[in-house]
Amino acid sequence: MSAPLTRRNGMLILVPLTLCWGANWPAMHIALAEIPIWTFRTLCLVLGGAGLLAIAAASGASLRIPRRELRPLLICSFFNITAWHLLSAAGLQLMLAGRASIVAFTMPLWAGLIAWPVLSERPTRRNLMGLGLGLAGIAALILPEWESVVASPYGVPLMIGAAICWAAGTVGVKYWRWSMPTVVVTGWQVLLGGIPIAIGMLIFERGYDFATVDLPGWLGLAYTVLVAMLFCQWAYFKVVATFPAQLASISVLAIPIVGVASSSLLTGEAIGIDVVVALVCVLSGLGLVLFQPAKRPVTATAARAEG
Repeated sequence: MSAPLTRRNGMLILVPLTLCWGANWPAMHIALAEIPIWTFRTLCLVLGGAGLLAIAAASGASLRIPRRELRPLLICSFFNITAWHLLSAAGLQLMLAGRASIVAFTMPLWAGLIAWPVLSERPTRRNLMGLGLGLAGIAALILPEWESVVASPYGVPLMIGAAICWAAGTVGVKYWRWSMPTVVVTGWQVLLGGIPIAIGMLIFERGYDFATVDLPGWLGLAYTVLVAMLFCQWAYFKVVATFPAQLASISVLAIPIVGVASSSLLTGEAIGIDVVVALVCVLSGLGLVLFQPAKRPVTATAARAEG
């Protein structure tokens, strides 16, 4: 792969990376209001995966998958891509984008629990406190809106399921050893994980008429593919190659904040006290888990950096 950035240029990329990933939540929400789940995710994953592999090839990396790494790659693809993208898209249709981003980024908290039996990494007191704060944040979102939750009860469980699947995939990436560069592992995960979703599109949404999609839907789709799937992934690898993993984790902490703020600006979502309390709880929990003084926990940043 290409050489790491200088620290100054790395910082210049870290800021737009965080802003662009956070803003992807309202962009997806807008697109999913017009484009069905299976079709939307198929386009994102096929185009995004192909683009990532093209970037890897252009940087001189080999795209060959070693035979011994194919099975682990398929397992990680299922949890990190297939399950995550389907469950999060379904949950996003039933929740406001800002709230959905908060629930989704409880992922590192679940990863700490899954790592216990899989990686023999016993949860520390900070891990358990972080998980408790994350659950308190979810409760802060649910309880004030209990009537609407009862009327449409599936949004939060779907997003929690998405976060747990993402966590399982993250632990899997750390569990197996990879000879392929991180960008190649990620590109193949995106492309292979998109195959079951593409099959689902052909079964459930065959003949979908794209003429029904208005400009906001197309813009939301284009943003997700070009900015979130391509630029953000490329920029992320550059940042991880430049900075220590814990410093790169700052972007993970900031994404829900950007998600809530951008959702308010772009879709008019209200930021009430419940959202603020939930955000504080989840960010505090993430801070406890991501920045432990001794042993590094399993996080999306660490797992992808070591992939």
